Parts: sequence; structure tokens; C-alpha cells
Amino acid sequence: SPYAVDIVGVSCYSSKDLWAWKNEGVVLRGEKKNVTHDLHVSNVLERPKVIYNDRTGKYVMWMHIDDANYTKASVGVAVSDSPTGPFSYLYSKRPHDCESRDMTIFKDDNGKAYLIYSSEDNSELHIGQLTDDYLDVTDDMRRFLIAQHREAPSLFKFDGTYYMITSGCTGWAPNTALAHAATSVMGPWETLGSPCVGGNDIFRSTTFFSQSTFVLPLRGLRGSFIFMADRWNPSDLRDSRYVWLPLTVGGVPDEAADYSFMFPLWSRVSIYWHRRWRLPEGWTDS
Repeated sequence: SPYAVDIVGVSCYSSKDLWAWKNEGVVLRGEKKNVTHDLHVSNVLERPKVIYNDRTGKYVMWMHIDDANYTKASVGVAVSDSPTGPFSYLYSKRPHDCESRDMTIFKDDNGKAYLIYSSEDNSELHIGQLTDDYLDVTDDMRRFLIAQHREAPSLFKFDGTYYMITSGCTGWAPNTALAHAATSVMGPWETLGSPCVGGNDIFRSTTFFSQSTFVLPLRGLRGSFIFMADRWNPSDLRDSRYVWLPLTVGGVPDEAADYSFMFPLWSRVSIYWHRRWRLPEGWTDS
């Protein structure tokens, strides 16, 4: 890929209010000398995600590890005693012996965690449960959205239902997001349609010129989330920006693909366009 950016490492920022941010520095460093190392500057590290393991007390980072030509298609795992690092890099592998490119991690209410990744030349998504220590995948894996060419998965849960936002596969160019829902995290997953509300047609059809990366629940505000997305700048990837917008779950989907006895099974997922917005006064990071 002519667009690959050298691995500097993974940076961490902290905030008490999601507005003022403190740079906590590089918590997982790239490797300058050892050419065979996964984190050598010439390779690719994308989509790092960190979850806390309640049993081991460790913070575990999963990430997409690749070479400059995107032929390695693996996940990497690192671990730390603190969210601000330093993280120790453990290894990389192809989960379930499958290609893994865009990926995310989802931790359920019961402490079970899952890896979700694009596979088979990005034509389908796979989901697999992690081991209890979150340091590896178990053998339990399901394929879903087969032949749909979706990537950049972001999972969240509301009222016992699992939801996911995905993107189409158009390289660094933005495209139309889709929302999906399931009663079980391992599926079956059904497609609800585009979640984007507001702005003009071009904004909605390009997911507001961005691509999903994470959905953050807002504690204390039922059914309210922040949709977090990357606004890629292909001509200067280092200068890519973030788009954060309010996401809500509620109401009837207006273009649901799957109806049971003509009644929609799922609530609508809505991502609202705002040039500027603020969290409601009642929100506290309790």
C-alpha cells in the first residue's frame, strides 16, 4: 500500500470529561532496528483496542498487525499492568488460521470478550471468543455477513441486544455505514440499514466522510452512545482526524431488511450529524 505509515507506536490520551485530553505518551513502541519484529517501523499497526481483564488485573491490547503490502493479515497482542503502559508485545497470529485485517474487541457484561475481524479478502466478518485471560482466541468462531464486504466493525450492547456498525470496503475512501443487530453476540446478525441522520445526501452516504472505529456507551444516559470514527486523509495519513457524533438506539428502523410478521425485530440505530455538539448536562463519568 502506498499509503502505509511507519509504526511509531500506540499513543494514549486520558480525559475526565471527554473534552480536555492529556497526552500520556507512547504506550507501545515501534521497533527501529530489528527488521524481523512485527512492530518494525516498515510494518503496519492499525486499530489498537485495549480491554481490562477483571480476573488477571491486566490491560490487554489487540491490534491489526500487517506488513507494508497487507499480506500478513494478522492480529497482535500486548499486555500491561496499567492503561498508560508500558505494554509488552507478546506475539502475532492469524486467528482461527484466517486472514484478519480491520478488527475490534468487544467485552460483554459477563466479562467474556470477543475478537471481530474482516477476513477472506475482507469479504466476510468473523467473530470468536477470547480465552479467559484475553491473551488468545478460543476455537469457537462464526462467520457472518458473508460476501457482504464489510469492515471496520464496532460492537455495542443495549437492553440485551447486540448492535454493530460496519463500513463498506473502499480503501481509504469513505462509504455508507450499515447497522446490524443480534440477540446473541455470536449471531445470527441481521442488517438494519444505514444509521446516518442529518446533513446532506453526500454526508449520509459517506458516513459523514468517516469510517467507524468504536462506539462508546455514555454511563448514566440510557440508550446514548458516542459514535467514534476515523476521517482518513489519504494524501497525508498522519493528518487524519476523528469524527465523534451522538448515537442513540430507539424507535422503529425505517429501512429494516428483516421483518418478522411485518413487525421490526430491532430498534433503530441513529447517528446524528452535528457540526458542534455537547454532552447533556446530566452526563457524569460516574
